[in-house]
Amino acid sequence: MNKKQLIGIIIFIVLIVGIIIYKQFGSEISDVGITTIYVATGGGKEDFLKDEEVLSILRKEYKINVIFDTWSNSKTVSMPLIRETIGLGNQDIISRMESGEKFTINSPGVTKYDALFTSDIRYYDYYKQRPVDDEAERYTVLGGGLTLNTPIVFYSWDKIVDALISNNLAEEQNGIYYVTDMDRLVDYILNGKTWKELGVSDDIYGNVSISSIDPVKSSPGATYYGLLLGILSKGEVNEENVKKNMPKLKELYIKSGNMRFTPADLFQEYLRAGMGTQKIIVDYEKSIIDFSNSNKKGFDQVKDRIRILYPKPTSWNNHCYMYFTENGEILYKAFEENERIQQIAWEKYGFRTGITGGKYDVSKIGIPVPQEINSTISGLRMNEYNALIDGLK
Repeated sequence: MNKKQLIGIIIFIVLIVGIIIYKQFGSEISDVGITTIYVATGGGKEDFLKDEEVLSILRKEYKINVIFDTWSNSKTVSMPLIRETIGLGNQDIISRMESGEKFTINSPGVTKYDALFTSDIRYYDYYKQRPVDDEAERYTVLGGGLTLNTPIVFYSWDKIVDALISNNLAEEQNGIYYVTDMDRLVDYILNGKTWKELGVSDDIYGNVSISSIDPVKSSPGATYYGLLLGILSKGEVNEENVKKNMPKLKELYIKSGNMRFTPADLFQEYLRAGMGTQKIIVDYEKSIIDFSNSNKKGFDQVKDRIRILYPKPTSWNNHCYMYFTENGEILYKAFEENERIQQIAWEKYGFRTGITGGKYDVSKIGIPVPQEINSTISGLRMNEYNALIDGLK
């Protein structure tokens, strides 16, 4: 064996050993300098937060491994915001909690959160206030703000929308459909007007209605009824107008019938049952974008018949992020500054990252949605929300 052959064999052995070492210990090596942070997270954005590319960007560019724990909005203010509250973290503390022992965010040994990512702006605002009554002690909020949002829209069908346009309830502008007379549409629902009276074909039965999620049990439903309250109050939501318009809202609630669906279930029912069962439903803009990416074949089957309607005005569903630690702030800056993360949020999951449309071109997704949404009203504050829900109950 000559010298060149020996060198070649040595290089080959070194390469093989290197590959074996990387496979065995590569993940540990890549984890050097990575900080794990915990974020209590409201629903509606689970798929985006689990996106492999997003998580990879956070690890490689920001050196953080993020654990997003699912919390309901209401629990974030009523329960201690520690992982043990939801059965994660320190198993000894979990057992002691199950035995009735009380813990707070400052109890020794508990697993604290670095941030809270609500799915409703009213809980974001409310968390920053002092606890009242039996509410849990809260972290000091260092900063944060609006991070992801999506507007309320109606999903309907070509024949239904044609009838709405013929009755001057809706119009098309540059390929985008808008409900331009929400007051009259609400009156049609309250007065029992039929689809046939609006000129929809004879095989479509029943009264004019809009299906929604139960506002008493679900935040998306409450957001829609908050929009209705804002419309009926001409944008001036106050205690007097809540009382004044509650009878109409309650009647609308009763006429909505069975509200057994979750937001995802209602959207699937709309797609599967079709125009005969679900003429118009309330949902978020993000649903159709998410669906077009996750089920391209299904989207292709219905895309020519479905219609997205933007109420004028509409309202935003705001996902707001607040941080309690410096590590939590790193994630906030990633959401605010990283254009690739923002692009993924929009193009794959339908979340707008800017109030009127962000820095992206909405035409790239191939679905007719407006670049900017300017006709909006503010969501309800916590006291107005509570008054609305109490009135509907």
